[in-house]
Amino acid sequence: MTKRAVDAVFLALFALTDLRAMLRKTAPDHRLDPQQQQEARALIAQVRGQLERLEEDLLP
Repeated sequence: MTKRAVDAVFLALFALTDLRAMLRKTAPDHRLDPQQQQEARALIAQVRGQLERLEEDLLP
């Protein structure tokens, strides 16, 4: 496994942790205000980007 792949795992997990914290704050109905929706989109995009890096490095 490359350092790039390891970094991608950690960065994806950090983004997911931030998303999890957002869901905790909005429990139990998880209704996100417009700013939270924008943050959630950004976090999900970060995770997708890191998963793409993982695929590139691990599944050439």
